[in-house]
Amino acid sequence: MAISKKRKIANAKVDTNKAYSLKDASSLVKDVNTTKFDASVDLHIRLGVDPKKADQAIRGTVTLPHGTGKTKKVLVLCTPDKEEAAKAAGADHVGLDEYITKIEGGWVDVDVIIATPSVMPKIGKLGKVLGPRNLMPNPKTGTVTNDVTNAVNEVKGGKIAFKVDKTGIIHASIGRVSFGSDKIAENSLELINAIIKLKPATAKGTYLKGVSMASSMSPGIAVDTKSFVH
Repeated sequence: MAISKKRKIANAKVDTNKAYSLKDASSLVKDVNTTKFDASVDLHIRLGVDPKKADQAIRGTVTLPHGTGKTKKVLVLCTPDKEEAAKAAGADHVGLDEYITKIEGGWVDVDVIIATPSVMPKIGKLGKVLGPRNLMPNPKTGTVTNDVTNAVNEVKGGKIAFKVDKTGIIHASIGRVSFGSDKIAENSLELINAIIKLKPATAKGTYLKGVSMASSMSPGIAVDTKSFVH
């Protein structure tokens, strides 16, 4: 596959033999962006865990101090008495049976689904559709709750969910290239610190094995993990 002139220039700016400080990586990721749109900035964090072991299947949530730069579409599945609160909080879609039917038909045009505990038995059958897309409501990520107002506010305010994949890597979007480098760094640090706090007691050896930062279609930038307490 041919490499574009822009990508060659971007690649030349990144020293693949160097691990950059978080501050320098946050500046460089803006400099090597080659897209004309406001690209996402992502972190790829490799952990020294065995995801097959239940206590090492790292997952959690974190509220990024500067948000993600993307307005997330939120669906709240709830009983009628919670609908007004969900709508007032800014949920994009609110209801129950009609949305269950739509999802069964393949509709998943949302970024986050929040549900009240009482409706979870009805939603269980949607696991095959929602599970692979990481959309299934889960108490561990705060998306199964009676406090729909707070849940919607958190998602709209920059709360993201993360989980380690089967290869031991967490992939997460932490901002946009239009962000200032300081905001990219602060969002990144918030996520990394949240992951460090979840280190399981049974994990042996190095926990934070590698961190890479990249924007859409840009080269990856290795971040020096020695600066993080882990």
